[in-house]
Amino acid sequence: MSDLRCVCCGSRSFTQRPALWPKLIEEWQLSEEEAAYIDRQQGLHCTRCGASLRSLALAHAIMKVYGTTSLFPVFMLRHPLLKVLEINRAGTLHRFLRRMPRTKLMSFPDIDMMALPFDDASMDLVVHSDTLEHVPDPVQGLRECFRVVRPRGWVCFTIPVVVGQLTRTRAGKPPSYHGVPPEGTPDCLVQTEYGADMWTQVMEAGGGECRIIRLEFPAALAIAARKF
Repeated sequence: MSDLRCVCCGSRSFTQRPALWPKLIEEWQLSEEEAAYIDRQQGLHCTRCGASLRSLALAHAIMKVYGTTSLFPVFMLRHPLLKVLEINRAGTLHRFLRRMPRTKLMSFPDIDMMALPFDDASMDLVVHSDTLEHVPDPVQGLRECFRVVRPRGWVCFTIPVVVGQLTRTRAGKPPSYHGVPPEGTPDCLVQTEYGADMWTQVMEAGGGECRIIRLEFPAALAIAARKF
């Protein structure tokens, strides 16, 4: 167990719940080691506030790019007027983001990430968590994020990444869902399985900078990208 601290409440007490199931592990072709860290990424939660490891990775990345080294509530106090677009609920981080008065939450199926209903350069920060892998054209989804964020604004997100593999589409393969086993809802259908080259989609979408920010390797990584 790493010396992990919850960046939302400061606790060092965590609880692990099983998150993967055999069929998904088989579909993803995960080794035992890969299944273990993906399970940790999705199933480890802060005992005190309930924040998941992937949500903590996202919070850590947001604070990092805005220069906050304390806890996420401190970031919120320092940036009370930040215009945030949250695409789908960003995991357990949503309950913090919703307290920021200028946050807009838009969720599937009411929103099409490939055609966001917002003006150019209308947001300061775009946030999504484990959403991009469900978008039919993820590069177009990222283009839309860059379109609606202001110049030098940030797009911060998480995706489930298998660091020892390369990104691959699931086109032509049997349906695979990230949802309640054995099947999830249609919006949980996996379109892309992400690997170590996930950053290339950010650049293809027009990003000027892409940071891979580590809270814990390899289970807790987040991406922070922006246009210039």
